[in-house]
Amino acid sequence: MDIPALLDDQLVYLQLKANEARELVIETLLEAGSGHSAGPLGMADIFIAFYYHILNHDPKNPGWEDRDRLVLSNGHICPIRYVTMAMRGYFPVEELKTLRKINSRLQGHPHRTSLPGLETTSGPLGEGLSQGIGIALAARLNKKNYQTYVIASDGEHQEGNTWEAAMFAGKEKLNNLTLVIDRNNIQIDGFTENVMPLEPLKDKYQSFGWEVLDVDGNNIREFVEAISKARSIFEKPVCIIAHTIPGKGVSFMERDFTWHGKPPNKEEAEKALKELRTLQGRIKSEHE
Repeated sequence: MDIPALLDDQLVYLQLKANEARELVIETLLEAGSGHSAGPLGMADIFIAFYYHILNHDPKNPGWEDRDRLVLSNGHICPIRYVTMAMRGYFPVEELKTLRKINSRLQGHPHRTSLPGLETTSGPLGEGLSQGIGIALAARLNKKNYQTYVIASDGEHQEGNTWEAAMFAGKEKLNNLTLVIDRNNIQIDGFTENVMPLEPLKDKYQSFGWEVLDVDGNNIREFVEAISKARSIFEKPVCIIAHTIPGKGVSFMERDFTWHGKPPNKEEAEKALKELRTLQGRIKSEHE
C-alpha cells in the first residue's frame, strides 16, 4: 500500500498529536517513578507518523495477518510506543498509569505476549534488526506484501550482531525492510561519538548494500516523505538515519544525556508539562 501524501491540515494534526504524546510520556513517567525520558520525547514525531499515517494496521485486530510490522529494538524507549498505541486505541489510555508496576502489561521493556500489537520482546540491545530481518524474510517466503519496519538506537550500533544483521539484509536484498535509526547522539554514559564513534554511519550501511536516507526525525513531513521514497526502492533494504533531539520539547532535557535513563520528579514534570502545553497552544494559534 502506497503512503498517501501528507496534506497541510493533516500535518498540523500530527504535530498536535506528537505534542500530546509527549505530555502523556511525562505524565506516565512521573506516575511510574522510573523509566527513560530523552529517547521517548525525541521519537514522538516518528511514532505518531507511523501509527497515524504510515502503518497498515488495525488496533481492533492487532493480530491481522497482513498488517505492517513495527519492531522496536531499543526497548527502553517503549513509553512513547505505549502512549501512541493507547492513543490509537490498542488499550485504554488510563492503563498508562500502570507502567513498570507489578503485573502490568506495560513493562519497562516491551513483552510481546503481554500486550496485543507488539511484534517482539525487546530489551537486550542490538537484536531488533535481526528479528526484523526474520519477519521480512518470512514475508518474502510466504509471498506476503506487508512491510517490516525496525526502529533502533544509534548507541546499540556498538553491538556486533547489528552489523552481522546489516550484512545479511544487504546480501538478501530485503526490499520489504526499512530500518529507522534514532540518531540522537546520546547514550547512558554520554555522547555516542565520545563513548564509541559511529561515524561515518551512512557510508557503513551503504557499503553493506543498503540505500541510506538522512532526515530530520523531528520533521514529520520529511520523515513521511522518506518512508514513501523507501517504498519505491525495490532492489535493496533501506536505512533511514533520523536525526532527532533527545528530550525534544522540554528545554532542560534537550540534548542532555543525563536524561537518557531517568524520569522527571514532580517539580520537573510540572515544568515540562507547562512548556509542552505552551507549545501546543502555539501550534494551534499558528494554524487557526
